Amino acid sequence: MVNPLRMLLDLPEQEKSERGLEHTPREIWQQPATWSTTYERCRDRQSELNDVLRRAGIGRGSTSSPTVYLVGAGTSDYTGRALAPLLRRRWSCDVWSIPSTTLLTEFEEFHRPGREYLWISFSRSGESPEGVALLERALDRHREIRHLVITCNQHGPMAELCSRHPDRALALVLDDAVNDRGLAMTSSFSNMLLAGQCVANAEDLTQFGELVAHLAKTGSEFLPAAAEVAAAVTLLGCTRACFVGSGVLRGVADECALKVVELSAGKVTTMAETPLGLRHGPMSSVDSQTVFVAFLSSEARRRGYELDLLREIDRKRLGRVRAVVTARGMEDVTALADYCLSLDCVADFPDHYRPILDVMLGQLVGLFASMRCGLKPDQPSPSGTITRVVQPIKLY
Repeated sequence: MVNPLRMLLDLPEQEKSERGLEHTPREIWQQPATWSTTYERCRDRQSELNDVLRRAGIGRGSTSSPTVYLVGAGTSDYTGRALAPLLRRRWSCDVWSIPSTTLLTEFEEFHRPGREYLWISFSRSGESPEGVALLERALDRHREIRHLVITCNQHGPMAELCSRHPDRALALVLDDAVNDRGLAMTSSFSNMLLAGQCVANAEDLTQFGELVAHLAKTGSEFLPAAAEVAAAVTLLGCTRACFVGSGVLRGVADECALKVVELSAGKVTTMAETPLGLRHGPMSSVDSQTVFVAFLSSEARRRGYELDLLREIDRKRLGRVRAVVTARGMEDVTALADYCLSLDCVADFPDHYRPILDVMLGQLVGLFASMRCGLKPDQPSPSGTITRVVQPIKLY
């Protein structure tokens, strides 16, 4: 049987255009092949990246290192959420994901005089009104903040702002192929996140390159299986979806929930939580019309809590259909889920690098849910409620 994603990719071009399938299926499918290009771009600029980190004070030790903020809105914010734990571990300093939508209204709450800051901003287009306004104001008024902007658009205002302030800002521009043309961010999410992982490993990118090659191979094998599961669960016509994960995988859950609600134009309502957090009230929304997806950690302590939640969900017969993604053996979960997907990772593969793999299941659920709802995935908001780039805002 032909894989359901492959079927979409092989449609005649005119049919793709008519059904709004020109970009989104291809942008999901291409991801593993694009990761090596992103890695090469980072390696080519390794000396510049290390210079930015050195000037910002990364590596001085936890008592004198800067505070690092990962800045973005929507998917770009979730990129930071999925990256922050890795940077905290690698850099031994405070690293926090702060939405640009929050920083714009509450800047003074997050900055203290006399302290040093490094902002790593994520923006597919580099045109987000909050991101542009924040970067412009910070460069004009706060010399204590240094900036690294990771974007997919070399002509965007954020990249141009960096070029005007080379002493305090650097734009890391990714390949135009990952500047998604569809409304939903897919390739841009995984590649901006991978670029952030490269920044975390900037001191030794050669060794990290081996891990990137493994990610690409694993992702290529995971995609077809994930597509089959996504197509199967969306055929049920569920009107809700719940995603859970711990640590960096909570960021994956957030992004998957956003993908499904965006691509279904809100016809599928979604929620993201941690396994423990779900038990404090939100579990009440996991009903007979819910797709329940759990991203299981490889870390034994976290996995214990996750398995307990799956047992409770099973015991209470919650959810219409349940799926799990794991990087470890499936023996302890096969009886607790309808679909089990195992990432073919090497032994002791750390959760910190998994998000670009796991997220593809949520992207695919969003894609097939969009089609199930009679929408065009490339432009799933027929009323124009949301657009590829958020509309300009009035600044105060």
